Amino acid sequence: MVFSKVQQGLTRTRNKIGHLLRSLSSDTSLEDTIDNLEELLFTADVGPLASELLEKAEAQLKSGALASAADIPQWLREELSQVLLGPGGEPLPKLNLDGPTVILVAGVNGAGKTTSIAKLCHWLSGQGSTVMVGACDTFRAAAVKQLQVWCERTGAQCIAGQPQSDPAAVAHDAAQAAVAQNIDYLIIDTAGRLHNQKNLMAELNKVSRVLNRIIPSAPHHSLLVIDATTGQNAIQQAKLFGECVPISGIVLSKLDGTAKGGATLSISKQLSLPVLFIGLGEGKGDLEVFNPSQFIDALFTPVQQ
Repeated sequence: MVFSKVQQGLTRTRNKIGHLLRSLSSDTSLEDTIDNLEELLFTADVGPLASELLEKAEAQLKSGALASAADIPQWLREELSQVLLGPGGEPLPKLNLDGPTVILVAGVNGAGKTTSIAKLCHWLSGQGSTVMVGACDTFRAAAVKQLQVWCERTGAQCIAGQPQSDPAAVAHDAAQAAVAQNIDYLIIDTAGRLHNQKNLMAELNKVSRVLNRIIPSAPHHSLLVIDATTGQNAIQQAKLFGECVPISGIVLSKLDGTAKGGATLSISKQLSLPVLFIGLGEGKGDLEVFNPSQFIDALFTPVQQ
């Protein structure tokens, strides 16, 4: 079951949230209630959103809109449900009906970009689509080789160039091949270096321009892979990449290995971007379409003792 898989992936966050929720009871004082709620929100790495929720909770407890601390869990569930943005339908619709739909994938090195691309290949193939990958992170030979191995495992084609070759040239070759073979989806991997923002921006822009010359309106989707274990640091990453290319959605990787699941809430709210997929393991099938209500339910489902 997908829901139980999400529950399992969020176990570490759920453990911490569950313990703190149990500390809220009808006879808890206002001060203790706010302190417990504050600990809960910051433990889950909710970030700046925590202050907004704390002020709102205190005001509603004082006004009587919330009768007691025991009402906080349900109130919090409802508040958080309004924050999360999901795909709102098919996460990667085929936007180019006359040729390949192009998906540009960005993310810092180590964020899980390569494995996330492999999972996307597997997911799209499972939808009955043909998939090709352009290995445009040419500065990391190991990443290209890893991508080629994953493509073999998932049945996707991989177009790669020589190490240190021009990423835009690889994108050009991949786009031409995808058009010639009438491929449904072309996924473009990109460099993940953030140490020189100007060069990264120029490189991503060049890749986008080359794609657009061959395939109209490409890229049609621009995804940012974020490592969930980085918590609030992911917000800054997203902002930096957002300056390079318009991001249309988030792939949140490594959610199964973190106690910072609450960062998902901040990412969605602060960036006004939908979380499209979540990674819940290392296998090619460990990628789930993000469901906001399911995510909130999983966070608040008690861990079996």
